[in-house]
Amino acid sequence: MKTPLLAFVLSVASVLFAQSNQQLIPDPELLDEINHIKAIDNHSHPPALDNAAQPDDDFDALPCYPLDPVADGLMFRASNPIYIKAWQAMFGYKYNDASPEHVQELLAAKEQVKQREGENYANWVLDQLGIESELANRVAMGRGLQPPRFRWVPFDDTLLFPLNNSSLAAQSPDRKIFYGREELVFARYLNQLNLSSVPPTLAECMAKVVTPLLARQRTDGAVAIKFEAAYLRTLDFAPAKEADAARVYARYVKGGVPSDADYKTLQDQLFRYLAREAGRLGMAVHFHTGGGCGGYFAMEGSNPLLLDSVFNDPTLRKTNFVMLHGGAGGFEPLVPYLLMKPNVYADFSEQTWMTSPRHIAASIRSMLEFYPEKVLFGTDLYPLTPQVNWEETGYQTETAARTALAIALTGMMQDGEITRPQASAIAHLVLHDNAARLYGLDDSQAK
Repeated sequence: MKTPLLAFVLSVASVLFAQSNQQLIPDPELLDEINHIKAIDNHSHPPALDNAAQPDDDFDALPCYPLDPVADGLMFRASNPIYIKAWQAMFGYKYNDASPEHVQELLAAKEQVKQREGENYANWVLDQLGIESELANRVAMGRGLQPPRFRWVPFDDTLLFPLNNSSLAAQSPDRKIFYGREELVFARYLNQLNLSSVPPTLAECMAKVVTPLLARQRTDGAVAIKFEAAYLRTLDFAPAKEADAARVYARYVKGGVPSDADYKTLQDQLFRYLAREAGRLGMAVHFHTGGGCGGYFAMEGSNPLLLDSVFNDPTLRKTNFVMLHGGAGGFEPLVPYLLMKPNVYADFSEQTWMTSPRHIAASIRSMLEFYPEKVLFGTDLYPLTPQVNWEETGYQTETAARTALAIALTGMMQDGEITRPQASAIAHLVLHDNAARLYGLDDSQAK
């Protein structure tokens, strides 16, 4: 429950947030420059090339499609005219409508490009989007997704839930599906480590499961690990004593259902161990923050302020954290203040798909006015239907992101906060250089 003070602060911030950039037209020269910067995409879900024997299902540990459907927002409905622009720009679409017969021509044109490009198709898509490389959130990489164009970010939520999850799964229909998915990923990870079950003690679990798996992911090219925890529980990873967590683990590892409170103690301790190990191995830790899919998503648990104790933990200062989506869905005004932490960053992915460039611009501007060196471009592109797939969501999101960045920087220039050269420099930071520095990517790649 929000306190009256927090509710007041949020209401005032929301008004200011909505008013900034109102009716602002981006500087044409700045927008043109921004449109030509080769970007690093901090967050995406690209599909692997089709494999008839084993269809790709690794683009998300917790995909939304098994859930009961909810209505699409206006910006990401199939009727959004941006998708027609994407077809025209990428596949030579000759029409200004989406009639069934014309869409069939589109699908044929797509297939022709896929056949022409072969294993290079995913790289070709990035070329069309002006993206130098992107961080691919996937359970495992697949055909056509190779470095340096695609960098791996695996999902590690499942390592927080080694016990019986039936009580947590019963909290909502969505969580029943999601915990079932997590248990499949957990079994897959154990198999990779040649284990048939979890070890009998927490210490052995950390030593024989968590650390080896993270090391394997790093060796296989991971630059960060991803937590979709807000779909499964709150982001409140409170400090926990290892002895308390070990007692919970020992009591229930052979059977029984832990209470939600006891299980949270174990999850909290495991998370901090995971985060420390990720930092030691040179991987950042990504969090989903803000709104999510499904009719039962709990917004309150996705508030980035819940991560305060994690960001303030001195034992985690060697781990870099990234708040994905910049608190999209109402928490955006809070994010800039969290960037004050020396090892905390944010991107504005998902906003680029679900909201307008003017709304995104306000979010970007509030972050840039604090720490432009901590802000990252991201698309959250995602495979959907054959006609509105990752290519189209990629076009939509990168176009919205670049336009929003130009609007935000134009407003800052007009208000005398930055000069034109500073606006150019910040644009390069956001679209490329911040991510290159954070993940240690090769600066020799073409910019």
